[in-house]
Amino acid sequence: MRLDKYICKSTELTRNEAKKLLKTGLVKVNDEVVKNGALQVGENCRVSVEGQELIRRTARYIMMFKPLDTICSNVDEVHPSVLHFLDVDKAFDLHIAGRLDVDTTGLVLITDDGQWSHQITSPRKTCPKRYRVWLDEPIAPEVAAQFAHGVQLKGESRLTQPAQLEVIDDKEVLLTIAEGKYHQVKRMFAAVGNHVVGLHREKIGDITLDEQLEPGQWRYLTEQEIASVL
Repeated sequence: MRLDKYICKSTELTRNEAKKLLKTGLVKVNDEVVKNGALQVGENCRVSVEGQELIRRTARYIMMFKPLDTICSNVDEVHPSVLHFLDVDKAFDLHIAGRLDVDTTGLVLITDDGQWSHQITSPRKTCPKRYRVWLDEPIAPEVAAQFAHGVQLKGESRLTQPAQLEVIDDKEVLLTIAEGKYHQVKRMFAAVGNHVVGLHREKIGDITLDEQLEPGQWRYLTEQEIASVL
């Protein structure tokens, strides 16, 4: 990790404030004065400011029930960011591992551990995500087999990866996919002549949205939930 970033994660300082601090010569790494914020700091390095050793804040892992009309972004736009719901230090230093559209509700995972979130978002990891889907038209009986084989999305050169469809009733289904293409669930049903009117993510990998959470509420992940992603 860069030294200036390490200082930010260990203090209340912003990146600009950390850079100004470095220029004063008050920061030492392994008892050597360092002014270069780009210096890479390893786990065994000892960083101190005016002789006081900094302790890096441990990584944070959070699940949230994303409400309607919020965005999975670190910047507010037309709609507010889900990060506004977090009553934690430096919430906007966190990022969302697997985003949802503004009109989609359900499970989002939030962290400041980039390697951990990569296990969820990387196309190579094929992390399954389960969605509850409400449809405009009754589901055709052949759609489950079509999704299991893969469907052709508009503008795509390849079929989607095999997906699992479980029918709850004629207009409500559960869909599990291992990809994360743009608007994929909506586009998959459009490809078979249907329209999604409601979408809710229930599960990512082995992590299921806590039934105790209401929209906008969150909790830290358990050690078991964190380890399930590694």
